[in-house]
Amino acid sequence: MATIVRSLHVALLVRDLETAKEFYRDVLGLELVPRSLKFPGLWFQVGDFQIHIMQFDDWQAPCPRPDKWGRNPHLAFQVDDLGPIKARLSERGHPIQMSSSGRAALFTQDSDGNIVELSQG
Repeated sequence: MATIVRSLHVALLVRDLETAKEFYRDVLGLELVPRSLKFPGLWFQVGDFQIHIMQFDDWQAPCPRPDKWGRNPHLAFQVDDLGPIKARLSERGHPIQMSSSGRAALFTQDSDGNIVELSQG
């Protein structure tokens, strides 16, 4: 049996690539990297891991538990300091839900409802 040795990427759907670029590059600070595929999309690099953003005109991310965003499908990042990114999210009008566990973590959503966790560690 083959052994899985590392995670390569996660793929997210969005309706609008420009607003996704603003969120993932300009707000979260992820590095936009070149891609050679012909369909509309954006690739972001985080260490040796990538986030693949692909356009789908009718996409709306699922959120069956609106009271607890962390109990929905989400992407999670560790940050060195939660304060500055929380301020950037607030300044740009992105929703924030603090972790109910009491740890230094928050959840936010991109413009298409994809949930992102940011945890200080």
